[in-house]
Amino acid sequence: MAGRLGSESMRHICMLVAVGLLVVVRGGRARPQQQLRYDPTWESLDSRPLPAWYDESKVGIFLHWGVFSVPSFGAPSGTAGEWFWWYWQGSHQKAFDVFMNETYPPGFEYSDFAPMWKAELFDPDAWAQLFADSGARYVVLTSKHHEGFTLWPSKGSWNWNAMDNGPHRDLVGDLATAVRKQPSLHFGLYHSMFEWFNPVYLADKQSGFATDKFVADKTGPELYEIVNRYEPELIWSDGDWEAPDTYWNSTNFLAWLYNDSPVKDTIVVNDRWGKGVSCKHGGYYTCSDRYNPGHLVSHKWENAMTLDKGSWGFCRTSPLENYLSIEQLIGEIVGTVSCGGNILINVGPTADGRIEPIFEERLKQMGAWLKTNGEAIYSSRPWTAQNDSSTADVWYTQSADKSTVYAITLRWPASHQLILGSVTAKPSSATLVGYDGGALQFAAGPSGGLSVTLPHLQVNTLQWAWVVALKM
Repeated sequence: MAGRLGSESMRHICMLVAVGLLVVVRGGRARPQQQLRYDPTWESLDSRPLPAWYDESKVGIFLHWGVFSVPSFGAPSGTAGEWFWWYWQGSHQKAFDVFMNETYPPGFEYSDFAPMWKAELFDPDAWAQLFADSGARYVVLTSKHHEGFTLWPSKGSWNWNAMDNGPHRDLVGDLATAVRKQPSLHFGLYHSMFEWFNPVYLADKQSGFATDKFVADKTGPELYEIVNRYEPELIWSDGDWEAPDTYWNSTNFLAWLYNDSPVKDTIVVNDRWGKGVSCKHGGYYTCSDRYNPGHLVSHKWENAMTLDKGSWGFCRTSPLENYLSIEQLIGEIVGTVSCGGNILINVGPTADGRIEPIFEERLKQMGAWLKTNGEAIYSSRPWTAQNDSSTADVWYTQSADKSTVYAITLRWPASHQLILGSVTAKPSSATLVGYDGGALQFAAGPSGGLSVTLPHLQVNTLQWAWVVALKM
């Protein structure tokens, strides 16, 4: 059910009906979106349509940057570097104790890493240009991870923020300004609800969350602060899983966000707003880290994943085999989008403010592929079939107007015959996206479907994955 409408709102609706200014929303009902207010209930909040820019974008960049970027250490078992503080002083994993004992003097505290985070080589304009060149359409930065250190001069995080300590600059503001210079990019912020070792949070937790001083005085005001100060178009909430949404005051914040905030018309949020909420409520679903169901999901979802398979933050100990190849990355993009999802691709910047060359290379390769094949990705829709019934590693999307079906193959057939068992209707034409040698020949497949004859290409003219456009 949508938010309740008063008599004055109903009169406005009638006026809009008369002039034909209705907005079509879920369920086929027509309502004037600009007049609708949402109640602080999941039933009402979940009725809000997702702003169109998000689904059309498909590809985003995630940035995990924080004090954890200084040690930038992960255990061989694959434990992630951004959880360094917890693994060292929370769960006391042996590899982290050994690393600290061998690397830093006795008495060294986690807070001692903060002044070492200089970000002296951070060039936000260069970052934003790289992200635009990658073909991504939105960027999400960790404004605060579970360590509690804020990347902006937060009013509620004295001396544990990037202006007072470490970089001595507003990292959120600097990147927001740079990203907005790129017309193809939207700017978003990650925010962790809880903080591992904050004594106020731990006191609330000890009470069984009967008290909520941490939310009232710390993490709640932070959310309002970053929205009012930076006007992000996406809030990626996290760190919610220990307490119910009623403790986090999530529905009241979201009602304000949708009704009265400066970004109420464009804001997009995820689903991590309290214990048991993920994959059930919110804007789009993330369900779990690296969520990729491999089949069509009716509710909009996102695959938040990492180029370094073992860590979200930059990790100096990651071996080469931890990094996705460009072929693996494109496979992840294609499989995600075919099943109705967006993909949020994480890179971990270094403490001195660089994007490592291996990340830069992957992003530029992705951008080159999307520049040629983006019509099969951006603003696309899932097709009748997600992957092919006959040929492995073939995924499908279709254009928004349903006039074109895109068959995306991750393997070039040695026979140059691409068998598309799921295509049962005869197309009017077939072309290889990015190939200027004319239309492709096709015929009925040996066991039904379609057989498309692919051209003999010169090496590297098209690479990594290939898109056949079928006009239907």
